[in-house]
Amino acid sequence: MEIDLNSLNRSELEQLRTDIDKAISTLAERERQAALDAVEQAAQAHGFSLKELTGVAPAKTRGKAKNPPKYRHPENPSVTWTGRGRKPQWIKDAEAAGTDIVEFAI
Repeated sequence: MEIDLNSLNRSELEQLRTDIDKAISTLAERERQAALDAVEQAAQAHGFSLKELTGVAPAKTRGKAKNPPKYRHPENPSVTWTGRGRKPQWIKDAEAAGTDIVEFAI
């Protein structure tokens, strides 16, 4: 693929630069993931996990641990709150109506 850069205007060149930067970063991430998968497979071939060998979990399995919910909405059990951060509106409404927050504890 050959592009005549001299025939492009400024906005087309800037768009091309943005597209190239994006392509490079996604390629780097794909290469990184392929290397990580290859290392994991090599470790498994020898009867180990990558975590056992390095003492660190692979990056794709690591993440911020979520806090378990402490309170559940009385009418919709799928709506929960961990008790951290701002109070959801349904908690505020219940407290305004005189309901104790303890009644929503899981």
